[in-house]
Amino acid sequence: MLRIWKWYQSCLSLHPVKTQVISSGFLWGVGDIAAQYITHSTAKQKQRLQYKDEVQEFKVNWKRVAVTSTFGFGFVGPLGHFWYEGLDKFIKMRLQLRPKSARFVAAKVAMDGLIFGPFDLFVFFTYMGFCAGKNAAQVKEDVKRDFLPALILEGGIWPIVQVANFRYVPVRYQLLYVNIFCLLDSAFLSWMEQQKDAPWKQKFTSFTSMKERGGQGRL
Repeated sequence: MLRIWKWYQSCLSLHPVKTQVISSGFLWGVGDIAAQYITHSTAKQKQRLQYKDEVQEFKVNWKRVAVTSTFGFGFVGPLGHFWYEGLDKFIKMRLQLRPKSARFVAAKVAMDGLIFGPFDLFVFFTYMGFCAGKNAAQVKEDVKRDFLPALILEGGIWPIVQVANFRYVPVRYQLLYVNIFCLLDSAFLSWMEQQKDAPWKQKFTSFTSMKERGGQGRL
């Protein structure tokens, strides 16, 4: 394990962007396999309870893994690298906050949650929709269905993760820290996208629809 860590450190020093791109693509691919397995296991239990018949064995959808992994390679890896590097420089130079201070960490967490987080979710669901062969109208509906539930659920977890990241992890390894948690995040988002029109999602969408109708009624 120590050898792998030293090898990673060497790669990160020599090729920081390439290292983050490759590790992101790999972790997002693994995360999607985990999401597929979770979805299959859940469906398997329901089928056994309802029909008590034999269900199909788990088989990895490698096309979907490739699509999700490409998202890690092409978006999360390169953009994540420059985002976290640039965010650190911006907070230090423009806002002139003392590194590791409470205000420094709070500013980083706020900017990450308000800018990068929503943008990442929007791009993910849009990308997955188009890769599934859907048209613009269908992708729009998928984003409306999935974006808000994902944003709310992730909003309760990522700020805690990032507080520890920005407070205790050196800038050089912050991307690695994020990528490790992206393994869980990619599994969650892939699982979220595979849930389609799950009943629990409709609670979020019905709430937003009520707000929209209420706003129109006041005009």
